[in-house]
Amino acid sequence: MVLLTTVTACAGAGAPAPAPVPAPGVEARELSVPFDRYNLSAADISILDNAEDLLVRDCMRGRGMAWQTLPPAVESDLDPPNRRRYGVVEPEIARLYGYHVAPDRPSVARRAAARESRAARLSDKERQAVYDEAGGCLRQARDRIEQGAPQVDAELFNKLISQTFGQSQRDAKVVQVFQDWSACMRAEGLRYADPLAAISDQRWLGGGPPTPEEIRAAQADVRCKVKTGLVSVWSAAEKRIQDDVVRAHPEEFEALKAAKDRQLESARGIIAGAR
Repeated sequence: MVLLTTVTACAGAGAPAPAPVPAPGVEARELSVPFDRYNLSAADISILDNAEDLLVRDCMRGRGMAWQTLPPAVESDLDPPNRRRYGVVEPEIARLYGYHVAPDRPSVARRAAARESRAARLSDKERQAVYDEAGGCLRQARDRIEQGAPQVDAELFNKLISQTFGQSQRDAKVVQVFQDWSACMRAEGLRYADPLAAISDQRWLGGGPPTPEEIRAAQADVRCKVKTGLVSVWSAAEKRIQDDVVRAHPEEFEALKAAKDRQLESARGIIAGAR
């Protein structure tokens, strides 16, 4: 049950080592909304992925084939669930990357590189053994992790995530704080109606590193969010709206929480048993 929800370049010979990627800031780590209780965070997905990897390894061994498990990602290296929910909120990220997504932290980058390398080495026979939908090792691993978990309406949940996020932007207090933020940005020489317009500016969406103009805009954006209290106002509106939706769909949300808890319990048991 993976529900809704983001390449580390290598330095060449003789090139200076890349600057360390900062850990997610407190501004991002402290953001939460009620739906988080029912969705899978990056940390949750990492647990499920690790358990799945171990089950695939055992399955492949049973078929006389090798499977190299991936190095685990350190939890503190994983993105918080709502890091870019309201645009860029971390001053250090804005200073270094503007509106660009920050590069993966070290353990996440190592795991991604190992996954890519493993996939490139698979023979056709090994690939079939892992990925065959009818009875491949990956399908068997997922079935085991999901065993005993109730069926959930993921389509409804994803629809509600989108709807409530849109509704929050029409909340009277959020509309007012958008106006305050926009006025603050105009004082910085920047014209945007709201933070989503700023982060999706076409000038920032091309390839290549962030420009000085982008970094200046992102830093002004974060300063104006702090000055106007935008994040706390918007987050409070989302919490009110999402709490109302949870109360309106008790059975669906109980099933989502039970399915999430059951899968994580199963995955943790698999990981503990492999030690």
